[in-house]
Amino acid sequence: MSFDCKNLKSNMAKCNCSYEPCDKKGNCCACLHYHLSMKQLPACAFPDDVEKTYDRSFARFAKLHAKS
Repeated sequence: MSFDCKNLKSNMAKCNCSYEPCDKKGNCCACLHYHLSMKQLPACAFPDDVEKTYDRSFARFAKLHAKS
């Protein structure tokens, strides 16, 4: 699925995705569609140190936000 993004340049300034060959970087619509289809959340849902592990699962997100 192709998504054109008129905000690509401004999104790139905020995108924390560390996966270098990613073709969806800065294209939030395509990124979100892709990750949700894989039962994941996109990089921007995680702090940088967690994002770099590439564990973008719902379980990891819930663990980060669980009440201690």
